[in-house]
Parts: sequence; C-alpha cells; structure tokens
Amino acid sequence: MAKELRGVLTALPTPFTADDQIDAGLMQKVVDRNIDAGVDALVVGGGTGEYTSLTNAERRQIFEIVVEHTAGRVPVVAHTGSLTTREAVDLSRAAEATGADALMLITPFYEPLTETEINRYVETVAGSVSVPIMLYNNPGVTGVNLGAEGIARFGREIDNIEYVKDSSHDWEQALRLIHHHRDDIKLIMGWDSFSFGALTEGAAGIMAGAANVVPNEIVAVVRAIREGDLNRALENWLRVFPAIDAMMAVPFTQAVKAGLRLQGLDIGSPRSPLADLEPDAEASLKAALDRLNH
Repeated sequence: MAKELRGVLTALPTPFTADDQIDAGLMQKVVDRNIDAGVDALVVGGGTGEYTSLTNAERRQIFEIVVEHTAGRVPVVAHTGSLTTREAVDLSRAAEATGADALMLITPFYEPLTETEINRYVETVAGSVSVPIMLYNNPGVTGVNLGAEGIARFGREIDNIEYVKDSSHDWEQALRLIHHHRDDIKLIMGWDSFSFGALTEGAAGIMAGAANVVPNEIVAVVRAIREGDLNRALENWLRVFPAIDAMMAVPFTQAVKAGLRLQGLDIGSPRSPLADLEPDAEASLKAALDRLNH
C-alpha cells in the first residue's frame, strides 16, 4: 500500500566532497537531521539536490543512499525527470527498484514542449512504473506552465499520478488546485514562502528546501496547523519566516548549503559552475539565522 505524502517534505541537497564526489556519509547526516526533526518525507535528486549537474549514475547513487539510510522511517520521493523520455523511464524504473515510495517528474526543458509532447512524456513515464507519481510544475525552468486544469486532468486520467509539486509562484493557481481540484490531485506547495498560506488553505503538504536548515521550526508550524491551533501556527511561522525569506532572496541551492554550514553541518560547496554565496548574501542569511536561534 502506498504511503501518503503530506506535511513537510524536505527537498534534500546533494553533498559533495572536496574532490567533487558525492559524499554518502554527509548525505546520511542530512537525512537524519531532517527525520530527527520530524519531517514527513524526503525528496532526493530535485533542483535543490542539483540534479542537473549529476550524471544518471550519480542520480541512481543518491536514490540508493537515501532509500537505504532512511530505512522506511519516512517516505522517500525520487525525482526522475529528464530531458528524454527514455532516460526518465530508466531512472524511474531504477528508483522504483531501489525502493522509493513515490517519484517526482519534471517535464523536459530547454525546448518548450507542446501539449501533445508533454502528454506523451508524462503518460509514458507514469505507465512504466507502479508507484505514485508527483508531477513537478516549474515553468520558470521548463518554459511551460501545466496550468491547474491540465494538472488536474493528469490526476483524473492516469491512475498513479496522485500529487503535484507546484513551483509556479502563482498563488491563484495554487488556490484553484486546492479548492477546485482536490479530488483529482493533491497539491504539494513548492514555493517555500507560500507554505503557511497553502497549508491553511488545505494543501496536502509543502516541499521545502529550507527545511534542511530550519527543520524544527518548519515542523512546528505544520504540527500546529494539523492540530488546529492556528494562533500557535502563525506565531511559529512569523518566527521562522525571516530566515526562509533570507534564503529565498539569494540563490536558493547555494543558500541551503550555506545555511546548513551556518547551522553546524558543512556539506560542502555546490558543484561548479555554481559557487558559494557571495559574502554579503551569506552575511544576510547568517543574521536572519542568528535572530531565529536567539
């Protein structure tokens, strides 16, 4: 029976060693940090995980590291979207065989696809596996917004498409998905700063890269909402939001790694050509975290 995805889903970073290899030991520490804080699921190999800089062999490697070390403590979602249908199918089958509980699927990017091309891609990949699928709608990357109606249609017509991570930054679209299409597909909000609003409106969950850095604080918000204590939830949200906002104001993948280092867990630098945060940006993030921690 498939595990339900809800609450806080952490978009994991990928740690690298000084010689640019995947650091399995540090990845395990990031997994434990999140699970110990009470997050509800882990997402491996997404944008925060720098998947575009990984080879397919490395993507399979991180699926295996996270699934094995998580050992069933929380569900694991593996991102398997790729530039070609064949690669996405191969990665999806590999992730399913590894033991991932669900898959996340972004549409190919660089060349904006037609509706027919997107439909064929999604149908083929979803049909190649039996685990639940989460569509990943990120028009800032793909150049194409799937739209609330298009997303809902996938949920209605393809049995194992159950969720969508919407990173469109379109609040009205999120509301349409929550209020008009909740029976078709479950929304996982993919824009960290929209987390509180999405959850109080009725989203199934949030996917937050910031949860790597401030997991306890984000979990506290979600638990209070789950318990129906909106006053406590808002109080917790107002406390953690400045740190989330500071991360969103700078290059986000780099901010996650810098934030972890500032919180005492150094997982290395982003893979080139990405570079560490500029000193002024890191100082701004440090100031926000210092205010939160004291």
